[in-house]
Formats: sequence, structure tokens, C-alpha cells
Amino acid sequence: MQVSDAEAVTSYAYKPSLIGSAHRFELTEQGLSWHVAGRSALWRYDEISAIRLSFRPVSMQQHRFRADVSHASGGRISILSTSWQTAALMAPQDSGFRAFLVALHERMAKAGSRATLSAGLGRKTYAAVLAFLAVLTVAMAGLLIRALMIGEFAGALFILGFAALFAWQVGGFVWRNQPRSYSFDQLPRSLLP
Repeated sequence: MQVSDAEAVTSYAYKPSLIGSAHRFELTEQGLSWHVAGRSALWRYDEISAIRLSFRPVSMQQHRFRADVSHASGGRISILSTSWQTAALMAPQDSGFRAFLVALHERMAKAGSRATLSAGLGRKTYAAVLAFLAVLTVAMAGLLIRALMIGEFAGALFILGFAALFAWQVGGFVWRNQPRSYSFDQLPRSLLP
């Protein structure tokens, strides 16, 4: 991230894949300027209709955050907190991502934006995730009870270990991505690195 006081420009860039150019974003006095995959535009801060913050880990980067910014005309861009470096390395850009999003929210508030600010997954998606986890919990509990009833203690230990690992891996995702709204001055800490 670069900040220049003379021009009042804050910028952020990341590579979403090994192939192709970096996605570049700048906060200027006029608005959010972006350059993504050969396309570019300038969105005034009061024309931004929505921002959704979420936690989106992937196999190569377990600590990845995402911001989806929507325009009043229907366009949408995504900003990620990680950047591809090599075929086996995705580098986190936590401080730059956080600073850029905080500055974006401050500029939108100053411009009098009426954007919808939401965090986490959509309510229907989150409900489906919770329903799936409930069914999985009942099934795992049934397997555990069955293993204990027939004396398969090694199998019961395996089920407990798998359940603990699954809860550790998925629990953070589910906890961070609870659907909620937020305000310009109260950004959700759990969805910013």
C-alpha cells in the first residue's frame, strides 16, 4: 500500500493468480479508481452501493479476507488480502488490505455514502451451512455412540479426533462469517486482518 499526502491517494494491489496482471485500486479525491483484468473505472464514493466483508480461506492461504464492492449501476469488484508470489506461495498483505479498507470506509462516510455495509455470508447461505453442520453433528454423534456400544474404542478415538480437527478448521470460518450489518465507524474486527 502506498499513501501520498501531496495527492491524497491511497493505493492497494494484489495478484489474484499467477497468470495475468495485478488488480490495482486507488482512493483518490474523486473516488475509487480500479484497474482489473484490462478494465478500469472510477467510482465516486457516493455511487458505491454496498460493501460485503468476509473471511474466505483457501488451501494455499488459510488466513484470507475478501471485500466485495458494488456500484449503483450493478458492477462489482472483489478485493483480496493475499497475492500470488510463486506457484507454491500466496503472500498475505494484511496491513495493506486493512489500511485500504479503513481508508475506503472513511472516504465513503465523508462523502455521505448511503451504502449497505454487510459482513459475513448471506443469510440463506449461512443457514444452509448451519443446517449441514447440524446434520453432520448428528451423524458423527451416531457413529460415536455406535462405536462405543460395540467396543470399538480406536474407532471412537478416531471419530473424536476427526470431530475436533473439523471443529477447529470450520469453526473459525463459521464464527467469522456470521451475517450482520455494520457502520462506517464500527468495522467488524473479525473480518479484517
